Amino acid sequence: MAKTPAPKKTTTAKPAARKPAAKAAAAGNGEAKAKFTKAIEEAKAGATALTAEAKAKAEGYRDQLSTKSADWVDEAKDIAGQAKVRAADLAVDGKAKASDAIATIGKLVGDNATTIDEKLGTRYGDYARTAARTMQESAAKLDSKDINELGDDAKEFVRKSPGLAVGIAAAVGFLIARLFKGTPKA
Repeated sequence: MAKTPAPKKTTTAKPAARKPAAKAAAAGNGEAKAKFTKAIEEAKAGATALTAEAKAKAEGYRDQLSTKSADWVDEAKDIAGQAKVRAADLAVDGKAKASDAIATIGKLVGDNATTIDEKLGTRYGDYARTAARTMQESAAKLDSKDINELGDDAKEFVRKSPGLAVGIAAAVGFLIARLFKGTPKA
């Protein structure tokens, strides 16, 4: 006959032995939670400190930018003022040169009026003298006015006769283009 093995004896832990292990695990969990909570609080404190530091640096940069932008604005105003003075000087010089040129052309036409009388007749010589006198008067008027008055006169002329102003501008542009057009090289 075959022998049946004897049933194994299972040992059961004593309830008193399990209690200290559960207490140790609970104590370990509490300690881990406390460490985790402390780490979170330290991270929050670090983030708050970094935020404060970033705000302080940003304020410093904002102050520097404000100072530099104010300096740039002052520089731009200074340069604009210098450009305005230079433009006014150039306009005055241009006005003087234009006045002199008109007066010179008027004198040249007036000086040649007698030659025109001899070659074409007194009627055309009188036209030349009238044109010369008109050019010299225009040169004197141009010389006597300041730049602001000339600007106002030009605006008024364009308002009264826009078609004529465009025509004159086109003619002057054409003449200037022809004057500066290079001759082709052979």
